[in-house]
Amino acid sequence: MAIQNSALAGFSSASEAPSPTVPVAVLAELERLLRRAATLAAEQGVSSDAFMAAAWQAALDSHPGLREQLEQQQLAAELRELRKRGRVGSA
Repeated sequence: MAIQNSALAGFSSASEAPSPTVPVAVLAELERLLRRAATLAAEQGVSSDAFMAAAWQAALDSHPGLREQLEQQQLAAELRELRKRGRVGSA
C-alpha cells in the first residue's frame, strides 16, 4: 500500500504558509517527478541522506533568497538563545 505524500498540498515554497492557489495539476506533476527521482536514486543505490541533501539543495537553488532567509532566522535564534543565557547583551 502506497503512502500518499500530502506534505506538498497547498505549499508553494518551504518558507510560505499554505496557499490554495497552487493548481492541483502542478502538485500532481511535482509529486510524480519526486517519486521518479526517488525511485531512480534507490535503483542506483543512492542513500536516502544523499537523496534528501540533493533535493534540499535543489529547493534552495530554485528559491532565490531562501538560503539567506533561513540563515538569518538561524542567526536570530542563536542570538536569542545567547541572550537568554546571558552570554550576549542586548542593545
